[in-house]
Amino acid sequence: MTGNVLELNGVETCYGRSQVLFGVALTIAPGEMVTLMGRNGMGKTTTVRSIMGLTPARAGTIKFEGADIRGLPAYRIAQRGIGLVPEGRQIFHNLSVRENLLATAVTRDGGWTLERVYDLFPRLSERAASMGNQLSGGEQQMLAVGRALMTNPRLLILDEATEGLAPLIRQEIWRCLARLKSSGLAVLVIDKNVGALMRVADRHFLIERGRVVWSGLSAELAAQPDVQHRYLGV
Repeated sequence: MTGNVLELNGVETCYGRSQVLFGVALTIAPGEMVTLMGRNGMGKTTTVRSIMGLTPARAGTIKFEGADIRGLPAYRIAQRGIGLVPEGRQIFHNLSVRENLLATAVTRDGGWTLERVYDLFPRLSERAASMGNQLSGGEQQMLAVGRALMTNPRLLILDEATEGLAPLIRQEIWRCLARLKSSGLAVLVIDKNVGALMRVADRHFLIERGRVVWSGLSAELAAQPDVQHRYLGV
């Protein structure tokens, strides 16, 4: 495949009469890790929901692997090859770890399997028979990532990747993301840990009040602390 894995251009999204996104544009190339950052309530999750068809955009284009997916139902978008780790994890609490991983699995030659997920997150192998509601917050996040990988996506989206997690678990998630990036998987990450994101990601998009106000490479963002302070509060 040539070109971008994901391309948004001029995306506008509303909740009823309240418009949240105003002409959002971003791109992700094959094998690239990109972040979407901004303060709370600026449109990050709405952007994710627009991509996934959960809150359909009213204008603009959303292309995945060159095909326009705006207007498709959410399940069709997921079937196209976009895996989502949603904010709040949303695992199945009444299923075991193993059952959670298999519930939406898609088989693909050379793709993700239970064994590969357990290799990425050994703790999930240890807790394979435990119910979802018996897991810690960190274990639930690992499970949410593993469940998304079991759909064998070509683009993985993580909304609030490390929110509410202990520092050691955050490090585990960053290690996981670095490993996924090295495997060639395209990734879109939303998180507030600017330092960690600049170390692991290639490019960044900063959003303010539903508009992308800055984009650039990690080195460019690191060299502009005024931009970080203005749009991220760091």
